[in-house]
Amino acid sequence: MTKGKRVGLEMVGTATPKRKRSTTAVKEEKSTDPSSPRSTFHTFPDPADVERLRSQLLCWYDQEQRELPWRTLAVTESDLNIRTYAVWVSEIMLQQTQVATVINYYNKWMKRWPTVQDLATATLEEVNQVWAGLGYYSRGRRLHEGAQKVVSELRGQMPRTVDSLLKQLPGVGRYTAAAVGSIALGQVTGAVDGNLIRVLCRLRAVGADSTSSAVTEALWSLANTLVDPERPGDFNQAMMELGARVCTPKGPLCSRCPVQSHCHSYHKQDRKPDSLPDIEDCANSGTCPLCPSEPWDDALGVQNFPRKPAKKPPRAERTLTCVVIRHGEGGEDEFLLTQRPNKGLLAGLWEFPNLLLEEKSSDLKQRRALCAQISGKLGTHLTENMFQYVGEVVHIFSHIHQTYVVHSVCLKDADTHTHTENARWLSRCALQEAAVSTGVKKIVKLYDSVDGQKEQHSKDGKRQRHTGTKNDKKPNSSSKAKVSSATSGGRQLSLSSFFNKVKDEP
Repeated sequence: MTKGKRVGLEMVGTATPKRKRSTTAVKEEKSTDPSSPRSTFHTFPDPADVERLRSQLLCWYDQEQRELPWRTLAVTESDLNIRTYAVWVSEIMLQQTQVATVINYYNKWMKRWPTVQDLATATLEEVNQVWAGLGYYSRGRRLHEGAQKVVSELRGQMPRTVDSLLKQLPGVGRYTAAAVGSIALGQVTGAVDGNLIRVLCRLRAVGADSTSSAVTEALWSLANTLVDPERPGDFNQAMMELGARVCTPKGPLCSRCPVQSHCHSYHKQDRKPDSLPDIEDCANSGTCPLCPSEPWDDALGVQNFPRKPAKKPPRAERTLTCVVIRHGEGGEDEFLLTQRPNKGLLAGLWEFPNLLLEEKSSDLKQRRALCAQISGKLGTHLTENMFQYVGEVVHIFSHIHQTYVVHSVCLKDADTHTHTENARWLSRCALQEAAVSTGVKKIVKLYDSVDGQKEQHSKDGKRQRHTGTKNDKKPNSSSKAKVSSATSGGRQLSLSSFFNKVKDEP
């Protein structure tokens, strides 16, 4: 893709005409307090510097940009509605998710729902199935809600401005609206995401808490000052690319940075310490809301910026989980899954029956409670003695360190039906396509592994039965976790073929 082609196609059907930014737009706003003139150290007061930075960055981007499916659509798709929809989907998927992870999900999504009208006709269950494993599941639900709103309230037309994107689409915030507006619609606006925060803080040595309102507004002002009026979408993507590949959180490649000459942080680490004041060059270092409150650490270099408050460690939870299996009429194993509520963590997804463990409650009491829960869904009577310990699975969410304490129960009665709408039996094939979380996939993988060990022991004539509880964190060889052969039937097919890629999700 050549530079000329990219510029021409990106601006097709733009809602706003091309315009050149006035040179006054990059001048520093005057202080309202004449006794305390504002320092320009954290800004770009010289329009010539802004022009050089734009040119250097875009030249680098034209040569180094990655080929990504949403970028290709933003360039080649002439239909403004489809282009806006395609960029919107990509930006939602990319929220707190790595590019490499998103690519396959994005391609699958766009193949199934190539237009906003197609997505609007889908069910939430179908959306959750395609989204399963990507994490932050509310994002998929909001895309679905947004598509239905566009079709029902906006006559099928995607919003055409940054403001309307922000106001009319659920789940679209300031950054997403700016990114979609600049990339798909050619709107001249900066866009500040996590990568941009890091790049801008280092460029202008912004060392105050990057989550504070003062820093947030200063960074948006910087982004709007720097964005190229002729190629706003390319410029914003170039800044993101710079943050993702060069100006990284750790081990930044400063020697390869195309805008190194504009970077205060780089120059600060490159100078001799005895030639610098304590806080470099800012005239209002004692009162400046953007200067760091902590001294410069020579060992960190440019990684002194940005500065964020310490994150709270994720809370630890343990969840008693039971893999309930029955033999279907065709002889194939079926698994009992229940659906989570439509709001909250993993909303609407399917999972194995479970119960959050409480420290003050005994193991026996909590196993009985889970038995009662399962019995209620099946209309049959189970006892805790039927539970076979399988093992433990650790799964990390952004705010929860979850440990699933896994047991299994195999029912001989193939006619056991569910008595509630939010419970269903799924074959192994159906489970492959179901809207389940990565945690469920990990549990199935553990179960298959233990079941395979049980099958091998059975062949060797060394079958053993385990009667442990959740406290058996390291069962010995005589009581190793297995599923009872008396209830498990014939050899079960491995799920590793379609659960071969298990990862933590936020």
